Amino acid sequence: MIRVLLAEDEHLIRGALASLLALEDDVSVVAEAGTGDEALAMARAHRPDVAVLDLQMPGLDGITVAAQLRDAVPECSSMIVTSHADPGALKRALSAGVRGFVPKTVSAQQLAEIIRTVCAGGRYVDQELAADAIAAGESPLTPREAELLAYAENGAPVGDIAARASLSAGTVRNYLSSAAMKLGAANRHVAARIARERGWL
Repeated sequence: MIRVLLAEDEHLIRGALASLLALEDDVSVVAEAGTGDEALAMARAHRPDVAVLDLQMPGLDGITVAAQLRDAVPECSSMIVTSHADPGALKRALSAGVRGFVPKTVSAQQLAEIIRTVCAGGRYVDQELAADAIAAGESPLTPREAELLAYAENGAPVGDIAARASLSAGTVRNYLSSAAMKLGAANRHVAARIARERGWL
């Protein structure tokens, strides 16, 4: 019997998934959670074989939960379900050790099959999501440009970024304008958004 943790913040969807998975002979939903923090606590308490994690949840997101589960409950394989994902999310998920990455449009039968695959040590990544990630390509940014764009992402002024990076304000401006130019962005904020969506930050 494959023991499953379901983490999904929308109660109706979580309940429907649990009911549908209960129809499978070899799958048992042993715990449910509505937030990332609950998911971690439930995984520690119930030691499931597979954690099915919503990408976007209150508190910790699914990828952060997956990364922490790798240490906290190493026998548990994680998979992400999402209604919309950018290529960056897929790259982060794979780096966090996620073994499945699927859209919420899959049928309950498909989901059960993917849970079996992941439990057996395999991987499943939705083809369309994988194609989008590949299409995003390699980052044209230097490590320093990426670092400074990440600081700029939340609207930090150049002076604050310069202080954090131990650089002069002029040098920071040069790096940020170079990054914006490479990404065809009007300013550093747009550049940061583009880089994040493509998985380059």
